[in-house]
Amino acid sequence: MRSTPPPSRQHWDGSPVTVHARRFLRVAPDGPSRLLRCGQSDRCRDCGNRIEWYQGVDQRPVRLHPPELPVAEVPDSCRWHVSSGVAHPAGDGSSWCRVAHAVLCPARDTPPAPPELAGLRRRLAVNTRRLIDAGAFAPCAPPEAEAATLAVCRPARPVVRLLYVHYLALRPVDEIRCVAQTRLRHRCTSALLTPDAPAGTWRLMPATTATGQLALPASVMAVYDLTRLPYAEQLRWRAQRCPQHAAAPSAPDLAVADWELFDPLLHHKHVHTRLPNLTRRPNPSERGRGAGCR
Repeated sequence: MRSTPPPSRQHWDGSPVTVHARRFLRVAPDGPSRLLRCGQSDRCRDCGNRIEWYQGVDQRPVRLHPPELPVAEVPDSCRWHVSSGVAHPAGDGSSWCRVAHAVLCPARDTPPAPPELAGLRRRLAVNTRRLIDAGAFAPCAPPEAEAATLAVCRPARPVVRLLYVHYLALRPVDEIRCVAQTRLRHRCTSALLTPDAPAGTWRLMPATTATGQLALPASVMAVYDLTRLPYAEQLRWRAQRCPQHAAAPSAPDLAVADWELFDPLLHHKHVHTRLPNLTRRPNPSERGRGAGCR
């Protein structure tokens, strides 16, 4: 009995078949960022155009326009470059640079884009209109709708206190999603606030400034306090991971964490002086959600 010969590694015309080995992206243990290079893409919530998230030198998330642009077409003050997964607000001496999406976003009225970037901003505005017409993108709610949301004491961007530091979340507490990558190379859809995990407590806390030079419109603010949770739970919230992925630290992050250091002077419009008032005993799926106001 003869064994079956291996299949031929040639095309029908005799040319060799070239098989490229698959490359898997891994996070370097000593890297400054835990983000995979392919996992930073997203869409702007205001205009629907594609963006890329990076961590800035101050540990804050930075949104950049995906393609690189020639430095001759970008003013010096608008140039960015990326090194080791960290975005730097300056050029790197090469003939190409990156641009912050905030400068090009057509949904922003001020400040206006520089004349060199006005054409690119118009193209993004046209693409936004195409996405809206095709039903692929829905603009954010107008300020009136956001004010109505705040009237029921469910802030769109709540202030969260964990590890004795105040952070400004990007979305309501019960909508904060895990940033880890699943086995199918997609972002995890689980929320941080799960029925089987301890929840935080809404409290009124002093709205103090870092410098104490300017007066604030309110002396207290509503804060979702997590400092009474175990230290491991606070680390899980800070890393923005669900309980399943918190137990698997080898899984890389597929998005930037939504936390932003809270500054009461810069984020004064997100300061709310009323606490959510639960009029009935909530079930586990409604933890952290306010049903009314005091």
